[in-house]
Amino acid sequence: MNMNKLRQYTGLEEIVGQLFVIRNIHNAGYNEIVEITEENGNIRIGLTLEVGEGYAVVQVLGGTSGMSLKNCRVRFKGKPLEFGVSLDMLGRIFDGLGNPIDGLPAPVAEETMNVNGMAINPYARDYPENIIETGISAIDVMNTLVRGQKLPFFSGSGLPHDLVAAQIVRQARAEGEGFCVVFAGMGVKYDTARFFIKSFEETGVLDNVIMFLSLADSPSLSRLMTPRFALTAAEFLAFKKDMHVLVVLTDMSNYCEALRELSTMRGEIPARKGYPGYLYSDLASIYERAGRIKNKKGSITQIPILTMPNDDITHPIPDLTGYITEGQIVIDRELHAKGIYPPISVLPSLSRLMKDNIGLNKTRDDHPALASQLFASYAKTKDIQAIASIVGEEELSSLDHLYLNFGQVFETKFVNQGYNERRTLEESLEKGWDIISILPEEELVRISEEQIKKHYREKR
Repeated sequence: MNMNKLRQYTGLEEIVGQLFVIRNIHNAGYNEIVEITEENGNIRIGLTLEVGEGYAVVQVLGGTSGMSLKNCRVRFKGKPLEFGVSLDMLGRIFDGLGNPIDGLPAPVAEETMNVNGMAINPYARDYPENIIETGISAIDVMNTLVRGQKLPFFSGSGLPHDLVAAQIVRQARAEGEGFCVVFAGMGVKYDTARFFIKSFEETGVLDNVIMFLSLADSPSLSRLMTPRFALTAAEFLAFKKDMHVLVVLTDMSNYCEALRELSTMRGEIPARKGYPGYLYSDLASIYERAGRIKNKKGSITQIPILTMPNDDITHPIPDLTGYITEGQIVIDRELHAKGIYPPISVLPSLSRLMKDNIGLNKTRDDHPALASQLFASYAKTKDIQAIASIVGEEELSSLDHLYLNFGQVFETKFVNQGYNERRTLEESLEKGWDIISILPEEELVRISEEQIKKHYREKR
């Protein structure tokens, strides 16, 4: 092979799928950008996925179809893949590799940033605080989303997680100025992509959204790079422009499937369910880009959405996601079958940062106690329903029947709300008091007498 002072080589050893192997080279860097020039002069871009002494494995962004083993010239650029970012990206739609697909010219970049992100010193991280209102009662009251948090949605095939994601993008609000949304779709179908675009355009929120869409027929690497390009844009807006950025990533299961596909191409030894052993660290490299930094006004909040294969919450994708993130929102198939939207199952859902960001001087003084009482009462309802399925409802006490009534109203009036219905936190709390007042005062053991006197609705 020939090499010049620009680290350019001629000839490949092997091409496998979207990858090629090149040997007899000087040492290359991991995630280094590679320029491949074909015999006809066409130029493709690739990234080094694996490097060693005298060799590199490179994935080509546009695929390897038509490439020649002998006549390709490979040039190592000596730097990682970078993305030109600016405020003009707001209201724009890009593909998974940051190229505009809305028919408009590429925005003029204010600066270029490494798409792999910059590691944040843990000491420099600030604790997430202040809530983001999603307009959905089951989230705002029961599983509050906090600025700087990563709160995944666990869903299943055929469930309306796309609707919930679109509703959150349309409705999310945060106090103060400079709130925006970065939306990343990985491996989404064409009609799903059109749904998101149309939904945001019709409701007028697109001007405040940056969209990155990698369709289902895109190469694996496009799906793997989409969240990285999206988070690079989010980091620019949050930490350079002091904005509060909500990042919605859907569907992380498609991302992990692309990672497994790539791992198989490389001949790596698989771990659980065929996924690579580094699935945890790879997911962490995405999720840990959320947060707040001391002395910076901006923040990045993440809502990763993933579909659990066979609704299995112990599957490696939701399992590892749960280790890295700060809670989960579970989309329930049984509630969906009842016609309840959004079908959010309150009991297995959790926001670990909620307790430190609700209550007096944060949301409302009765919020923590009301949320705790609603949760406890609904859990008791489920226990009574289990007993009733064995002994029959006629054997239950009058108090048990009150709990059954409470559970039904909680699902149909509190959890259930329209796709176009946005409830303020105040409205959600008041609705919670309307429903908890179905139960007698003596059952509200998690609420103080003072708050009961102030908010409890007497039965008419």
